[in-house]
Amino acid sequence: MDLNDPILAHWFDYDLLSRLVAAAVLGLVLGLDRELRGHAAGMRTHGLVCFAAAAMTVSAISLYSQLDGARMDPLRIYEATGAFIGIIGAGLIVFSGGRVHNLTTAAHLWLAAVIGIACGAGQWPLVVIASIVGLIMLTVLRLVEPKDSDRHIEGSGHAKD
Repeated sequence: MDLNDPILAHWFDYDLLSRLVAAAVLGLVLGLDRELRGHAAGMRTHGLVCFAAAAMTVSAISLYSQLDGARMDPLRIYEATGAFIGIIGAGLIVFSGGRVHNLTTAAHLWLAAVIGIACGAGQWPLVVIASIVGLIMLTVLRLVEPKDSDRHIEGSGHAKD
């Protein structure tokens, strides 16, 4: 089986790190507004979605460059994965009792798919950074987000814009 050459794990790319960290920070900042206003999609959800989109973009660009001259469209991998994860995410998201549940889980699944694609492409620095940032967003940020019982969404008769 012929595979693309992997990007070696001992090689660290600060450009890659800056792109992914910038996406994570900007996603968190975008989610902070929703968090402070009591909406269901808060910091972790926005951070994961923005970070996963950046990781997917970097992965697509890198894979296309690695397959120099090959007659193929690597973006089809991402289109199919995005559609699949969208269907799963839509099935996970539940609106019950005036609250939305599982948004972070849906975003987390998307990130997991991106990490899986990057693993298959041998993009080890991307895999490591994506995994670490994703875990930080899902664990450390849980400490600063309000409990689900304190979370209210617009139209539920509680917190509003």
